[in-house]
Amino acid sequence: MSFLTAEWNNLAMINYVVDPKILEKYVPAGTELDFFEGKCYVSFIGFLFENVKVLGLKIPFHTDFEEVNLRFYVRRLENGTWKRGAVFISEIVPKFSISFVANTFYNEHYETFPMKHTLKVKDNSREFLYQWKVDNTWNSIHVETQKNPTVIEVGSEAEFITEHYFGYNKVSETETIEYQVTHPRWHQYEVIKNNSTIDFEAVYGKEFAFIKALEPTSVFLAVGSKISIEEKRKIKV
Repeated sequence: MSFLTAEWNNLAMINYVVDPKILEKYVPAGTELDFFEGKCYVSFIGFLFENVKVLGLKIPFHTDFEEVNLRFYVRRLENGTWKRGAVFISEIVPKFSISFVANTFYNEHYETFPMKHTLKVKDNSREFLYQWKVDNTWNSIHVETQKNPTVIEVGSEAEFITEHYFGYNKVSETETIEYQVTHPRWHQYEVIKNNSTIDFEAVYGKEFAFIKALEPTSVFLAVGSKISIEEKRKIKV
């Protein structure tokens, strides 16, 4: 039985190319940075975490919530095969108990802030708004998209961003937590307009304040699907 099953829906993804040196200290032991066409990416992602079950059981008042995370991409060679995964620098949710469980058992980096979302279907478009409040200021991932989904093309940047099926968390310089995430290949909504407003320094610290001056290399919205997260395992290097 999977440790956790759920749905990840309406994943708004804002992607930036950054200097890989910035991420070196976050890279878990036994993994290396994963590049797309020689470029190193970080992504800000807002989405709905829905119909959550832990070991097959629903936890009252914790089945549906928003999440916003900051992540980058790594890979790990095992038995001649590359495993491609994501590392989360920050994960924001609205419920403290979720943060506590994830941080305690999976060595994640969850924080708890007030959150809300709005989803609108218009005649010719869709609007997605994820908000979280830090220091009495609301930050937002806010995009408008085409109404109908399209296929994520093979070999595209969007495929690189979405097709990472492992999570890696740094425990120490010699120990890493690995867990597998399963889901079908996703479709996407093409983004027409990006009105996101993020105070990068207030939310993520001075280390990531520089992102305010960057233009995203891409913004898209993955439709999402049912997912499962398998039991973790520890890797020692």
